[in-house]
Amino acid sequence: MSLARGTGGWLMRAFVLLVALGVAFLWANLSDNPERRPVLALLQYLPYPVYLGPTVLAVIMSFWLTWPWRVLSAATLAVVLIFVMGLCIGQADEGYGRVRFMTYNAKAYYASLRPHGFDELAMEIMQHDPDVLVMQDSAEMVRMQQNRPEMFHAIVGDRHTYGYGQYLIASRFPLKDCGPGWIPFNQQMHSFAHCVLQAHGQEIDLVTVHFVTPREGLNATRREGLKGLGAWSENMNNRMGQAGLLAEQMRQFKPTRPRIVAGDLNAPESSAVVKTLLHTGLRDAFSSAGFGYGYTHGHSLKPGLSLLRIDHILVSDSIGVVDADVGGKIASEHRPVIADLLLVKQ
Repeated sequence: MSLARGTGGWLMRAFVLLVALGVAFLWANLSDNPERRPVLALLQYLPYPVYLGPTVLAVIMSFWLTWPWRVLSAATLAVVLIFVMGLCIGQADEGYGRVRFMTYNAKAYYASLRPHGFDELAMEIMQHDPDVLVMQDSAEMVRMQQNRPEMFHAIVGDRHTYGYGQYLIASRFPLKDCGPGWIPFNQQMHSFAHCVLQAHGQEIDLVTVHFVTPREGLNATRREGLKGLGAWSENMNNRMGQAGLLAEQMRQFKPTRPRIVAGDLNAPESSAVVKTLLHTGLRDAFSSAGFGYGYTHGHSLKPGLSLLRIDHILVSDSIGVVDADVGGKIASEHRPVIADLLLVKQ
């Protein structure tokens, strides 16, 4: 009796089928408001090797099975690579008024602890040479403007700057009406930064924001299993609440002005957090014109791979996107996101 017809074949068919059903369940829940259940929302933060590994193994096993099982395993792998992992195949817009934009969670505190930490940040920024740079977790850099102006100048150059708390906005174009906004959670104050960018004869509302980290909630479920779901649920709701507050405040902006919202949203595009902002008339720049997965976080953990796309540049539909990409992993726990924008889309 051949392996495909014996006990081994039955086990392989069962494995291929279970993997296919598991991937179908994962895909369905990531596509349809995963935050409706805290345990489903956790699926968005699973590192992709967790589901890619079994899928590849199922494809290998299918070589010993008949062709329908090979087709099933190949289709399952395609769903993982394209939909579950979030493959983006964007298309460049046409227009004029080009602006190179970069968002970067710099983790400046950690840079201050490394011998060449700020030099690494400066090199990353110089490599991409953005016209407009927004940074989060950059309080040390905001203070550096007074304490170490030469280093601050080496990082941001001659750009116009506005800093508040953890946020730094640096632009080759003029900025006006800059100030903080408030998105508190659990009776804790939390801010975002807002400026009006004046570029190519237009005024654009520019917001940079850093939502509350999922780290505490994820660690609670990792340590305590189902008992940690309460902490995760609270953490998830805090992030969604912040997105709702930001969306409400953006509705008070001048309606004729286009807008850019960028930063560490601590959530993938499939989440209600990002979708709340998209529903205000924004779209994700990387999804619109990027190619690949655009993962920005995870490389500081074992095994050193970027696993999640949680840093985003969101733009009004009237703003074109030529291309989008992510930067290097040396200078920060987050890769920057860089997009070439067109202020007038044709």
